[in-house]
Amino acid sequence: MKRYSILTLLAVIALGACSELPTTSEGPALAPEATAERGAANRAPAPSASSITDIVIAAAGAEEAEFSLLLDAVLYIAETNPGSALIEGLFNDDQYTVFAPTDAAFGALVEAVTPLILENDDAAEAFTAGGPFAAIDALLGDGTVEAVVSYHVTDGRRAANSVVPPNARQLRTITTLLDGATFAVDSDLGITAVGNKATIEAANISASNGIIHVIDTVLLPIEL
Repeated sequence: MKRYSILTLLAVIALGACSELPTTSEGPALAPEATAERGAANRAPAPSASSITDIVIAAAGAEEAEFSLLLDAVLYIAETNPGSALIEGLFNDDQYTVFAPTDAAFGALVEAVTPLILENDDAAEAFTAGGPFAAIDALLGDGTVEAVVSYHVTDGRRAANSVVPPNARQLRTITTLLDGATFAVDSDLGITAVGNKATIEAANISASNGIIHVIDTVLLPIEL
């Protein structure tokens, strides 16, 4: 997909989200039934009318905004890698499960890497010119942001009952779109990634092309 077509599509979806989708904290991404429970055995909810992208855009534009930094990361990937299979996948009819970090989670990541960015001339210049995601790529290598976001996505429609194990003696291994890199989920909703740990805060947010589980930390496929 060409760069201009991806960005045009994103703009069209954003306009549609502002006019048609709920724009309050009661919107689809923050629906009250989307709660995480210990040892969650919730079955897959029926597909909703909104796509994963619709939900992210609506939540980012809500009065109590959420997923705005996730949306910024997606836009950054679309701009810097027009042929991204990840971005194209989010717009087609294939089913995906997304472990979506909150804005606070992304903010904590940016805060953690800021000292490293400021110590690196190229990263500091990229931060000034293009913002934190450009700086992260300049610091850790081109494609790092896309790799990190890909680590939050897995094939298929996986509800809480196929993500969270039923008892404490089990772990569920999630294989991601990042070249088969994995992370583990325990019965207490904890996630152990390659470089850190996180917790599922809300589960089973249904989309037309998958399911979203909200997490409190950006999962790292590398040790910082």
